[in-house]
Amino acid sequence: MEKHACPWGIKSRHLLRKLGYAVEDHWLTTREQVDAFKAQHGVATTPQTFIDGKRIGGYSDLRSHFGLKIHDPKATSYRPVLAVFATGLGLALAASWAAFGTPFTLRSAEWFVSMTMMLLAMLKLQDIEQFSTMFLGYDLLAKRLVPYAYAYPVLEWSAGALMTAHALPWLSIPIGLAIGGIGAVSVFYAVYIQKRELKCACVGGTGAVPLGFVSLTENLFMVAMALWMLARML
Repeated sequence: MEKHACPWGIKSRHLLRKLGYAVEDHWLTTREQVDAFKAQHGVATTPQTFIDGKRIGGYSDLRSHFGLKIHDPKATSYRPVLAVFATGLGLALAASWAAFGTPFTLRSAEWFVSMTMMLLAMLKLQDIEQFSTMFLGYDLLAKRLVPYAYAYPVLEWSAGALMTAHALPWLSIPIGLAIGGIGAVSVFYAVYIQKRELKCACVGGTGAVPLGFVSLTENLFMVAMALWMLARML
């Protein structure tokens, strides 16, 4: 319609053409046409694909018809946090290349950890209410001190920024040790002792990352970074 382009219709048409089908594309350009089409075929949604006169259904039905994987928005996946780690690594290598003429420096390893901390914190801060709700499900300190659930992403972002700049180590090191240590203990207790199956709040409250090894790694990275910076000071 004039103010709406159907993404599922576009995807369905692309899939059919990719599989070698000739597509006869019928557009519904008014609300009246949409309602009439739904009533005629007894369907609740559009688009609807017909192959040789037989109705297949919507985009998900079409993928299922061809035996293709169907996206499940509720399924757990490590993809979101891996994307953050990959972006943090790319930023660190690029910054090192720009500053030192090579991506492979000790500073790039430090930046990888600190920049990734900031990226993870940014995702949490996008919806801090939803993040805090998930975080309260397993963090040992947050359960006893609710404001900590709201402060955590701010602390993580601040520590990451200071570590990236090598500024105020007397502040960034204690923050990293504290939130990383508490987080690591909380994840280990929930996953490996209580054997609970939870979603991690590490990429924000809307993520579907399983609470486990990756979540533990995030916290251990913070602790390791803080200890490394402490060792450099001594």
